[in-house]
Amino acid sequence: ADEHRWVHQGLWFGEPLLNLPEDMFVLQDIIWKTRPDYIIEVGVAWGGSVLFEAMLLDYLDGEKVIGLDIFIPLDLHDRLMSHKKLSERIILVEGDSTSDSTIEKVKSILNGSKKTLVILDAYHTHEHVLNELRTFAPFIGMGQYLICGDTIVEYIPEQKHRPRPWGHGNNPATAVREFLLENDRFIVDEELEQKLLFSNHPGGYLKAVK
Repeated sequence: ADEHRWVHQGLWFGEPLLNLPEDMFVLQDIIWKTRPDYIIEVGVAWGGSVLFEAMLLDYLDGEKVIGLDIFIPLDLHDRLMSHKKLSERIILVEGDSTSDSTIEKVKSILNGSKKTLVILDAYHTHEHVLNELRTFAPFIGMGQYLICGDTIVEYIPEQKHRPRPWGHGNNPATAVREFLLENDRFIVDEELEQKLLFSNHPGGYLKAVK
């Protein structure tokens, strides 16, 4: 599935959605149950997931989806801003996800809210993801979720067809393991994961319990 880019086929209201349908279905379940005011998506990619989250947030009278990426093409920005009232739910921030300037912008938008869902789906090296986990964990209140994307990298064959600076032993899954050893506020939501036959994020659905 990875080698043939099967996961790249999905669309949400015409926008590419680079994730598995089962993971998106579980994401809506999390959003429905936790009713976050804000959703932070680190790694906007082609924009479909940001639009998906904005629709759910709009229905539940939430506040904003904050899409962070080191590069947001103008055409992607324009497409996401063309979806009528849903676009009013979206704030796009271009910059390094863990830089002081980016985090200050996020803080100013959240305005102290802890009803925040964070989804990490950007640069997948152990060091970078661990830094993101440490950086964004304080924004998440008890009962809310921190989703670490693409932990599946640890378990699939090495991506020889598409070389990456991450791979076995150096990826989001290894970062999550180290993060959980140093932070007792979060647990892996194993009950939620038992619903999934196939997931890009095994062991990556983290729930704040403190």
